Amino acid sequence: MGRWVHTWTSAPQLTEPENLPPAPYAGRGPVMARSTLRQTVRVSIGGERLRLRFSNAFGGTPLPLTRVTVALPAGGRAGESAVVPESIRAATFHGRPSAVVPAGAQVVSDPVDLPLAAGAVLTVSLHLADGRAPEDVTSHPGSRTTSHLAGGDQTGSADLAGATPVEHWYFLSGVEAEAPAPLLALLGDSLTDGRGSTTDHNDRWPDQLFDRLGGFAIANQAAGGNRVLNDGLGPSALARLDRDVLALGGVRWLIVFEGVNDLGTADVDAQESVAADLVAAYEQIVVRAHAHDILVYGATLTPLGGHPYDDSRGRREAARQAVNAWIRTGDVFDAVIDFDRAVRDPAHPRRLLRACDAGDHLHLSPAGYRTLAHAVPASLLA
Repeated sequence: MGRWVHTWTSAPQLTEPENLPPAPYAGRGPVMARSTLRQTVRVSIGGERLRLRFSNAFGGTPLPLTRVTVALPAGGRAGESAVVPESIRAATFHGRPSAVVPAGAQVVSDPVDLPLAAGAVLTVSLHLADGRAPEDVTSHPGSRTTSHLAGGDQTGSADLAGATPVEHWYFLSGVEAEAPAPLLALLGDSLTDGRGSTTDHNDRWPDQLFDRLGGFAIANQAAGGNRVLNDGLGPSALARLDRDVLALGGVRWLIVFEGVNDLGTADVDAQESVAADLVAAYEQIVVRAHAHDILVYGATLTPLGGHPYDDSRGRREAARQAVNAWIRTGDVFDAVIDFDRAVRDPAHPRRLLRACDAGDHLHLSPAGYRTLAHAVPASLLA
């Protein structure tokens, strides 16, 4: 028997009003009450059994899970609302079909017998009955994956009648597989969360890294808009490190690729100070991760030239260069992954290569994310 390792994760965030489910699922009364939420996720490593984690990290009241099932999606496709009927399995909690997740807590299901291949897509359906759901919903808005909402309890149905699509994940924060694989955790922002990637195609750079190398589990704990130093869209990286990385069992490596939002949202005249605070924060992350015997790899910050973050005096670009110089030469990280060098335009180093640019001059296209995936030396994950 292997040990339990996270084969898929999403960093919990407080759902902003614009990311709540559409009407009638977020109208008057409890959010998603008396409805079925069906979500698909792509796992990294496979296994014969799995466990689910549901988070109520930001809920002010308990979260009632009335019924939960897992299945394989029709055609094996992400974002698909239909499932293979004979693959449907009920998830239990201490042998019971339902569970209540306390405010601020998470719950782990009992093991479910459902063999999953490496890189397979899993469907998770949950039903919230009349129990009062939290007013504040815990989710992961940047799913880049289509979920579906439908009325009533359809968790055991192969097809969802009257389904409404929504591109967010709600409540589901982790899938574990019983396997002897090492775990790679990723701490990042929208560039690791996959903004600019293709909805339902799983072509973020972590997905493409797994496709390239395989053999290990990946916990993508990135959050769009996240910052290292200060809270913004979700708690800062410093604040969420324990929950999102150190609390995961069996982490062998951590890649830190975050900081551009700290520079981009800080005052132009404060860039030198922010850069100094960033490198001090990186050192704190390394110290805290080393206490758990985790190797920490630092990734250089990629170009922002032409994006609204860029300023006419070049202060933010100078700060980015200073941070990258420290990452490359500071001798604090166990290794350096030079994402900047991989995707910058040699003729205009403060800008992304055109083929890598998603169009806003900050986020990457699927081709750009492929370039990042290939910039990670295989030896670091051996």
